[in-house]
Amino acid sequence: MKLPIYQINSFASGPFSGNPAAVCPLPNWIGDDLLQRIATETRLTTAFFVGDDGEYELRWFTPHTEISGICGHGTLAAAFVAVTELNDDADSIGFGIKDGRLEVSRRRDGTYVLDLPALVQEPFADSDTIKAAFGGKATSVLAALDLFVIFPCADDVIDFAPDYHALISLPCRAAVITARGDDDFDFVSRWFCPKQGEEEDIGFTGSAHCSLVPYWAKQLGRSSLRARQPSLRGATVDCELRADRVLLYCTAVKYMEGQLYL
Repeated sequence: MKLPIYQINSFASGPFSGNPAAVCPLPNWIGDDLLQRIATETRLTTAFFVGDDGEYELRWFTPHTEISGICGHGTLAAAFVAVTELNDDADSIGFGIKDGRLEVSRRRDGTYVLDLPALVQEPFADSDTIKAAFGGKATSVLAALDLFVIFPCADDVIDFAPDYHALISLPCRAAVITARGDDDFDFVSRWFCPKQGEEEDIGFTGSAHCSLVPYWAKQLGRSSLRARQPSLRGATVDCELRADRVLLYCTAVKYMEGQLYL
C-alpha cells in the first residue's frame, strides 16, 4: 500500500517556524495499530483524515498515543492539505471528530480561520497541589480541556522552568500557564503535555486557546485579542471570541511531502 504524506507547519511564517504536523489523507480508514505506528515513525503529531468535498473525518496521533479532545495545529494542517494538495475548493473545510466538529475556512488573502469551541473554565479543587507543581507562582488554577494556571506576569510564564515529574502526576491531559501580556500582545501562554509524550509544545497550541481566549476576553473586556506563545518555535496569533466559538486567524506552509510504502 502506498499513501501520500506531508509535513505542514501550522501557525507558521516560513519553513522553520510554527508547529509541525504530519498529514496523511486516506482513501478509507486503516487499523488503529497502523495509524499509531505511522505517527511513531514520523515522530510528529500526525493527522489522518478520510472524506471529500469539504467534509472529512479526522483523527490525530502523537508518536505515543491518540490525541483526545482537540488538536488545533493538526486540524489546520489537515485543512491546508485538503485545499492545496487535494484541490478541495469548498469555502469551509469541516472535520468530524470524536467530540464534535471543527471547521477551517479560507480567506481571500490565502490565510485561514480555525474555528474552535470556546471552553469555560471551572475552579480546580486541588489548587494547593497544582500551585506547588508550578513553583508556588500560580495565583489561581482552573480546569477545562486542560489545567489552566494563571501566573502574575508575562515574565513569569516566559522564565518558568517545568518539573516534568511533577507535571506528569497531575490529574489532567495537559497544563497551560498564562499571564497578561504587554503592549505587543494581550496574553502569553505555554503548554505542557508529558502524559502524551510531549513535554512542551514547541509551537503554537491551538487547542489551549479554546480556554485562553474566553478567559482573557472576559478579563480584558474585549473580544479581539493577540496571543503570544513563547515556545521554541512559537508564534503570535490574532484571535477572536465570537459567541461560543474561538476564531484563530492563521497561516500554514508546506515543508515536505512524500510517500509511505506500507
